[in-house]
Formats: sequence, C-alpha cells, structure tokens
Amino acid sequence: MAHFEIIERENLRQVKITLQNETVRTESGAMSYMRGDIVMESKVPSAGGFLKSLATGENVFRPTYKGTGELYLEPSLSGYYILELDSSEWILESGSYWASDYNIEVGIERNKLLSGFMGGEGLFQTKVKGRGKVVMSAPGPVEVVHLRNDRLVVDGSFAIARTTTLNYRVEKATKSIFGSMTSGEFLVNTFEGTGTVLLAPVPYWHVMFLNQIIAAIPKNSSSS
Repeated sequence: MAHFEIIERENLRQVKITLQNETVRTESGAMSYMRGDIVMESKVPSAGGFLKSLATGENVFRPTYKGTGELYLEPSLSGYYILELDSSEWILESGSYWASDYNIEVGIERNKLLSGFMGGEGLFQTKVKGRGKVVMSAPGPVEVVHLRNDRLVVDGSFAIARTTTLNYRVEKATKSIFGSMTSGEFLVNTFEGTGTVLLAPVPYWHVMFLNQIIAAIPKNSSSS
C-alpha cells in the first residue's frame, strides 16, 4: 500500500504520499504537486452517483493517482490525521475526508433527521470502509477513545469520526428541559456500545473556515 505521512513546513501541515506502482484516491482539488511517473485520472460518476451527490452535497468527483513517485496535497493551517482501517467501517465528519488507499470504499451515511440537524453533524456524512489508510482533516491533536460496552457524551462537534458499531444520538444534557438550559449544555452527542470515537480539541467548522482562508490567498503573488 502507499505510504502516507504528514509533514510540516513553516507552520503549515501537508500530506505527502509515496507511491510504488500503487493507486490512491483524494478529495477533488486536494493536489498541490506531484513528481515522478504518476498519472491522474478523474472518472465521470454514474447517473445514480451524480444524482446522489446533488441530493446530499457530497463530492463524487474524487480523482485517482497511479504510478511511482511522490504526491503532495494542499497544505492546511490546522492538521491531518491518518486513520488505518482493518476491514472496518467508519463515519467521518462531513468534509473531513482528504485521501485514502484506492481499495478503501468511500460512500455516504444518512443520519437520523433529528440527530443530524440538532447535533450539528448534518443529514449526510462520509462513510469509509475496507482495509488501508484514510487521511482526514483534523483541527488539532486527535484523541482516540475506545469504548467497550460504554457510553461517551460529547458537547459540541468535537467528534470527527466514529465506528459504525456505535449507536449515536442527540439528547438533552439533563432529564429536564429547564435543567439542560440552565446547565449551559442544552444538547449533547451520545455514543454507546463497543467501538472507537476520534475527538479533536476544536469544532470541525473551524477547519473549514481556515481552509477557505488558505484557498483565497493568491498562489503566485508578486510584490510591486
């Protein structure tokens, strides 16, 4: 499989992928530059896939890179996390998928209506499954929380990924509405069962905001 690593240059973090006659997939527009004998290909999705993209807002145009060489992805002010899948299924925060081994299947997970909107997760999220590595955008150091017939309560959008083995729901912080409102923690995200949750110290929408700032900076600016 391809070798993924996170490098840091002048306080910016960047993903470097080393290929040895291998294939990887990335988010659309993720490439910064590549060197070596690497061929990029972007296939047109099926009609069903295109309609699903329109309905969910998920991007279905994810190019592949095949060959031998080095592929560098666009840098970020926040950070990245490399998740290794061992024939497992994960649900990622919408917009956090960045790259993966080619044999990782990237799809869409539909949340329950109330949980999706009230919990800040959105109605649709990204699902990944298979065997290999997945690179995620992550707002700071990631904490890995393993649950074994346990319960995890998270305030805010700090959970950036979870295994599909866990039950997820949004509920009041306390039994009474008045208690939840006065506690300062009205709604919380609850994960129950056996599985794993990835937590980041900053809500994920901060990452999206920072990446928009980077994208707006001219890449070839000249001084007058």
